[in-house]
Amino acid sequence: MARSQKPVRWWLLFVVIALAILATVVIWVSDAGHRQDKILQTSLVVILTTFLGLLWLLGFSRLRWRIRLITFATAILGGGLIAILFQFKGFSGDLTPILEWRWKEEPSTFRQDPGSTFNTEMSVMDYPQFLGQNRNGVVTGIKLNLDWETHPPKLVWRRPVGAGWSGFAIVGNSAVTQEQEGDWEKVVCYELDTGEIKWSHRDQARFYGSPAGLGPRATPTISGNRVYTVGSTGILNCLDFETGERVWTTHIFEDNKTEPPPWGVSISPLVFGELVVVSAGGAMAYHRETGAIAWTGYRTPSGYSSPLLTTLAGTEQIVIFNKSLITAHEPLTGELLWKQPWSERYAECVAQPVPLPDDKLLVSTGYGVGAKLYQISRNPAGEFNVSVIWETIYLKAKFTNIIYHENYLYGLDDGIFACVNPVDGKRQWKRGRYGHGQTLLISDVLLVLTESGEVVLVEPDPEGHTEHARFAALKGLTWNTPALAGHYLLVRNDREAACYQLPVMDTNVDANTK
Repeated sequence: MARSQKPVRWWLLFVVIALAILATVVIWVSDAGHRQDKILQTSLVVILTTFLGLLWLLGFSRLRWRIRLITFATAILGGGLIAILFQFKGFSGDLTPILEWRWKEEPSTFRQDPGSTFNTEMSVMDYPQFLGQNRNGVVTGIKLNLDWETHPPKLVWRRPVGAGWSGFAIVGNSAVTQEQEGDWEKVVCYELDTGEIKWSHRDQARFYGSPAGLGPRATPTISGNRVYTVGSTGILNCLDFETGERVWTTHIFEDNKTEPPPWGVSISPLVFGELVVVSAGGAMAYHRETGAIAWTGYRTPSGYSSPLLTTLAGTEQIVIFNKSLITAHEPLTGELLWKQPWSERYAECVAQPVPLPDDKLLVSTGYGVGAKLYQISRNPAGEFNVSVIWETIYLKAKFTNIIYHENYLYGLDDGIFACVNPVDGKRQWKRGRYGHGQTLLISDVLLVLTESGEVVLVEPDPEGHTEHARFAALKGLTWNTPALAGHYLLVRNDREAACYQLPVMDTNVDANTK
């Protein structure tokens, strides 16, 4: 008599699936850890579940061998088909893998006739550096029309650009950014009204890291007739603004005999007076015309934040968010005025410190760390004191910036927009998953460039989250900071750049001027 087939052990597979579901629920319900950790843990659960499922299929299922082999072959072919159809593009700010169709259409070029919309005269509404004229993400002198259904933004031009996370600096009709082309790191100047290239400068340098991506990260700084840039490996260039010709160059980490941070250099140079200030194993200043070292400040490993010039406790100072340490320096000499330790749990110190009224300073970072508000004061001996007013996990700025407006703080808390009361650090509301994008305040409205490339207008209201309008400005992962020159918005990511004319209410801004 033929031996009967033993019953299939479905219960083993059901146990594996049930445990996977339970583990996923525990990961996401638990308050422990941060979103990036939870995504990584969920990915491990998926990988382990897949492995155990295949192990069950081949070794413990009791299915007929023909069915086992056909199912296994189908799984392998399915994985191969996915590899053929899709390509790995990198990771989002939450460390979620990004897959794209291999035949995805490349960015195309579009240019509107500039004669109908632009005048190339200079304007006081320039955007000459990272986060605007005051390096705080606040743009004044223009009021946007919030009715984008009746008056939608108009595309002026769109074009492919090289890889990189640099933003634009804009003066007059020139918009300057940084890009990667093969093994060359480029500083490129575009005409604001057409998107045509005016000039480009290149250095043989290349940085790539996963999940950080490829190319230069720092936004150029335009000052007078010079452009100052820091590349992803630490090359500091001073270029002629009109021609792109090199005036001088140096390598800031070689000068300071230290190593750059592991995810690429994203330090936008600060120019004031006769000095150019960067962070390279601590603050450093160069003479803007010659490139000679003017001073070297307190030595400490660099983070990814850019130097900020502000006044605290009645004293002008340069504040830098380094790796696990906040430092403040006397601007002309580099003397250390004060230092304050930061969390050592994660070294990704990127977000700009935010000066608040009454000598307060807000500092924030992601990965579950949160924010602290410091009080800066001086004792009778003239020494600086730094004390913590409050700390919270409800404002975790990963690599975005926080806006202070009318006594409240607004920013992306681990990818979701939030409002926090700076008096006590309590959250007013949290809503709007925009990812790890960037934010500007345009007079009285918040403009958010989301991680997916949409532009959203949000009301800065502590009573609740209100979206006024949105449109898709770019396609794909977008970490670059936007730039607003007059009512012309420049946005870019690691594949394309675009210029839009935003509708305005301010009658002082004529439609044919920047």
